[in-house]
Amino acid sequence: MALDKNGIAQRIAQEVQDGFYVNLGIGIPTLVANYVRTDIEVEFQSENGVLGMGPFPFEGEEDADIINAGKQTITTLPGASFFDSSLSFAMIRGKHVDLTILGAMEVAENGDIANWKIPGKMVKGMGGAMDLVASAENIIVAMMHTNKRGESKLLKQCSLPLTGVGCVTKVVTNLAVLEVKNNQFHLLERAPGVSVEEIQKGTAGTLIVNGEIPEMILS
Repeated sequence: MALDKNGIAQRIAQEVQDGFYVNLGIGIPTLVANYVRTDIEVEFQSENGVLGMGPFPFEGEEDADIINAGKQTITTLPGASFFDSSLSFAMIRGKHVDLTILGAMEVAENGDIANWKIPGKMVKGMGGAMDLVASAENIIVAMMHTNKRGESKLLKQCSLPLTGVGCVTKVVTNLAVLEVKNNQFHLLERAPGVSVEEIQKGTAGTLIVNGEIPEMILS
């Protein structure tokens, strides 16, 4: 069965290691903070100037003054800090972020990412996306494998305006976990109950399948 957004976030949370500084993009990535193991220490950063984000607040417990870069209400953990955008982007551009988790509209087999603009549609702006993809060395994309029309979002070449070139290292979708290397998608894991054939059908870019592909283990 294909994963929902929470399932994608739950799988990506397994990539987060003790001591990491992690930037969470808007959309699915913001859910990752809800699923990180409790026995490790992780600092979640948002480019609007928050370090030490916690899980999403329960309904009725929101503080409208504490938001992430996507203007969603968040919680903060003990020791969290708030600072201005210049410090926040200095942290990003200075490569002090260990892992960046972003949403995307398209990812190409060479690691290109398009996640900020659809021509002809009004967008809020690119936020910190271009700084993040230019500076981060470990970028995981959280996205649906196909769009609402059933068309692949994992492509040979992005058709939308690029946010970054050759920067994505891994993609976690509702169907699979894929590594991006050597200008190809390499299938690492499949969602529970999803066949390799389904993943191949939903992938327009070059997909390498080596041996038996295990199912994701979501804990």
